[in-house]
Amino acid sequence: MSLVDAITSRRSTRGFLPDQVPQDVMQHVFEIAQQAPSNCNTQPWKVFVASGEVKDRLRDQLVARLEQGVPGQPDFPYVSRWEGEYRQRQVDCAVALYNEMGIARDDKVGRHQAIRRNFELFDAPHIVFLGMNRDFGATISLDVGIYAQTLMLAMHAFGIGSCAMGSMRAYPELVREAFGLGEDTGILLGISFGYEDPDVDANRTRTLREPLSNAVIFKG
Repeated sequence: MSLVDAITSRRSTRGFLPDQVPQDVMQHVFEIAQQAPSNCNTQPWKVFVASGEVKDRLRDQLVARLEQGVPGQPDFPYVSRWEGEYRQRQVDCAVALYNEMGIARDDKVGRHQAIRRNFELFDAPHIVFLGMNRDFGATISLDVGIYAQTLMLAMHAFGIGSCAMGSMRAYPELVREAFGLGEDTGILLGISFGYEDPDVDANRTRTLREPLSNAVIFKG
């Protein structure tokens, strides 16, 4: 698979088969991702991969917090509300996903279940949490984002599906407890990964991208 093919064909996977990714393949993918560029080669990302019983326990704890209505306390705050064109893109994405899942606008139970699927990790056999030192600001988080994209493209090149989830920073204390981390480590996002289940309706979701003229200005 060429780099162009990987970039243009990758999609978020929201339903996985139970099969685990072989350890040697997983190791190779993360070695590739480690080549991601960063400011002054600082490599600020902290990477925590959970599989098996550790992943199952974390998943159950995340779902329990959600169902108990425990307010999330992320280390790095969410955007309070999208406005204008950004809000419209968010709505369009939700409509495309819920249409594939057969969830009507007024189906509160179905919409809650769709949210719960995030915390169930979409049945993925693996979850990787990406973080950085909590004292670092937004400019350093850009490097972690570059790492995340590099990782997901490497996964895709090896036939591994993935879904980046901001919801996974809701309860960072659970991640720190699972991995024995100090309070200085903040969690930015989680990425569920494994082999895609082609029978899951949500995996048929496709979203559009803005035309180049709406995103890029060329001068000179």
